[in-house]
Amino acid sequence: MDLELSEQQQKLQDEAIRFARQHLTDNIIKRDQSGDFSRELWRRCADFGLLNLVVPEEYGGAGLGLSDVIAVMEGLGYGGRDQGLLFSVNAHLWTNTIPILRYGTEEQKQQYIRPLSDGTLIGANGASEPEAGSDVFSMRTRAEQRGDHYILNGTKMFVTNAPVADLFVVYATLNPELGPMGITGFVIERNTPGLKIGRALEKMGLRTSPMAELILEDCKIPVTNRLGREGRGMEVFECSMEWERGCILANCLGLMRRQLEECIAYARTRKQFGQPISKFQSVANVLVTMKIRLDTCRPLVYRIGSLKELNRPTLMESAIAKVHVSESYVQSCLDAVRVFGGYGYMTEQGLERDLRDSVGSLLYSGTSDIQRNIIARCLRL
Repeated sequence: MDLELSEQQQKLQDEAIRFARQHLTDNIIKRDQSGDFSRELWRRCADFGLLNLVVPEEYGGAGLGLSDVIAVMEGLGYGGRDQGLLFSVNAHLWTNTIPILRYGTEEQKQQYIRPLSDGTLIGANGASEPEAGSDVFSMRTRAEQRGDHYILNGTKMFVTNAPVADLFVVYATLNPELGPMGITGFVIERNTPGLKIGRALEKMGLRTSPMAELILEDCKIPVTNRLGREGRGMEVFECSMEWERGCILANCLGLMRRQLEECIAYARTRKQFGQPISKFQSVANVLVTMKIRLDTCRPLVYRIGSLKELNRPTLMESAIAKVHVSESYVQSCLDAVRVFGGYGYMTEQGLERDLRDSVGSLLYSGTSDIQRNIIARCLRL
């Protein structure tokens, strides 16, 4: 696999870096402190074309391959300071748009894909529950078919974008005794009777990405809003997770690269005991380790794009990337704070926000322990 970006990919990444620097940094400290989701910045992302990257041209999208999208996402992570907004974009794309594209009927695609791609609709995903987080397929949300409708009852937890979303991809079981084979996906519009947005959830990081509970009380939806066949919800969900694990990690790559460059520049100019701190072996070793992490993470992420473009499964490869990149990401953010010392601990520097944002990567899209379980299963251990 060639790890060098193609000329087209480099152009896309450079454009993404310029866009993020110019348009996605407004009042980030204030918005992070207040937990403010900016619809203006969301509109800018839509106008830039960020929400239609993987959408086929027939539905008004750019029709890019996953490797191209990863290059763009890496650029956004490098140039942007608002990781929360990028997290919301990823949730919208990989757990809402992609499932509809891959498993939706033609009618569903015609109805939803264009407004999702142009920013008219904001997407969200309801899978985790209060008692079914890592064990997502033990969910208790029930779906019962009554004639030409389904009735859904249950509560979803940790729903990214829920307070602002217009369209939800939700999973429910038709028969708990069937386990994963009883799970089915559904597309539910915000104004559907019986769908309620529960309490907003305060978070340690990614605070500009809103999160809330999603409550379904006798939520009546037409059979035409079922996503894929009955009992195929596990497949739909895992597909979305493969895409998400690849692209959401690309943002982390960009941020890790920017942090490394900033730390090197600071270490070369910051003097203590009569010399730049980069001359101290303890500091130099931290910077070298940050570089090693970055260079071992990058091929794991881009490998997912290459395999997807060959229509090959990436379950194990996505899990490997998720474990290594997320754990490296957190450690590099912590190391960046250490290099900057007291200044790195200050809010204005932005590194403490990066560190808080990074911790979520150990949890979202499946915890590190769950990823290791997936890898073990793929190895038939």
